[in-house]
Amino acid sequence: MASKLNIILFAIKNLRRKMTRTFLLLLAVTVVTGTLFSATLFISSMQNALKIGTYRLGADVLVVPSKYESEARAALLAGEPTSFYMDRSVLDKVRAVEGVKRASPQLFIKPTSFTCCFSVEAFLVAFDPATDFTITPWLERNLKKPLVGNQVITGRNIPVIVGDTMPFFGTPFKVVGTMEPTGMKFFDQSVFMTMDAAYQMAENSKTRAIQPITIERDKISAVLVQVQEGFSPDRAAIRIEHDIDGVKAIASDEVISTVRKQLGGLLKGILAISAVLWVLALLMMGFAFSMIVNERQRELGLLRSMGARKSHVFKLIVTEAVIISLMGGLVGLISGSALLVTFKNLILHSLKLPYLLPPVSTLIELVLGAVIFSMLTGLLASLLPAISASRMEPYEAIRKGE
Repeated sequence: MASKLNIILFAIKNLRRKMTRTFLLLLAVTVVTGTLFSATLFISSMQNALKIGTYRLGADVLVVPSKYESEARAALLAGEPTSFYMDRSVLDKVRAVEGVKRASPQLFIKPTSFTCCFSVEAFLVAFDPATDFTITPWLERNLKKPLVGNQVITGRNIPVIVGDTMPFFGTPFKVVGTMEPTGMKFFDQSVFMTMDAAYQMAENSKTRAIQPITIERDKISAVLVQVQEGFSPDRAAIRIEHDIDGVKAIASDEVISTVRKQLGGLLKGILAISAVLWVLALLMMGFAFSMIVNERQRELGLLRSMGARKSHVFKLIVTEAVIISLMGGLVGLISGSALLVTFKNLILHSLKLPYLLPPVSTLIELVLGAVIFSMLTGLLASLLPAISASRMEPYEAIRKGE
């Protein structure tokens, strides 16, 4: 009885004797652990995607036509393809605003249905290589050369490889690079080309495409802005809207804070539900182990009379609870992950938020945290019953258990 191994084996045998009760206790821990783990992983993945995607965007402020603010936000956060245009003169006006360090134009183009990819809704984004600070740094770091002619780079979710040809509005484009995943559809499901290539594509579509597109060379969709040191994005956005009529300046901080508020509210709700489930699990396990101690008074008294110490009885009850919690925690991890994978796309479609799994180190921390949490649940639930069992006098326990 003194050895740790015997206590573990004895605890396992005791749990096998009451399989229904053991299963119900295991299920309670599984539900709590699975809910908390999947929710925490989901929130962490969205925060990770937001962080990486915002870094890749590289802009402090996005300037768009005021009446297309909602479409611009949907394009940025959910990657929803859209097309809208404003006069190119807005670019020079933005550059003249106090606090603006750099400004670069972009074109947003929504391709016709089934233009290139049957499984992904692609989004065409054209940039100016001479002033761009979003795509150009990636090109310099990975391709070591700029895009020329009808060359494009694609997001990770576009089902093509380097060397493939993609037709848009009757013009073939050659894929020369694929970007790393960011979790933001604005990057992962977009095709990036130069603005000259986009304007030429629009001109050629009049004779080559079934559904031509019209984009005048004096039109742009948005202006990406980097602000000077000492100016906050919010302050620059206010100045831009004050100085330029008909535009909406969306600060990246504003977008991030809005999403974080959504995530914060979601996380609070999940934590509240998890807390209720955890308390119920604690009460259920505590009540169950109190019943177990009462049922096994004679058995525990015989163990004491055969030489088992109080500490052995205490460890036996706690070990049974920890085994149940550990098994429930592992099952909860597996079931929670499976549910997250199954319903992830449905949830993301409803929330319209970015998603990218966090680094391996963070995943390991989440898994270890969930396992420790589940074991702590069993330990706390069994603590009082274990103390009560260890204080029983052998003769009294045997007599009451008869």
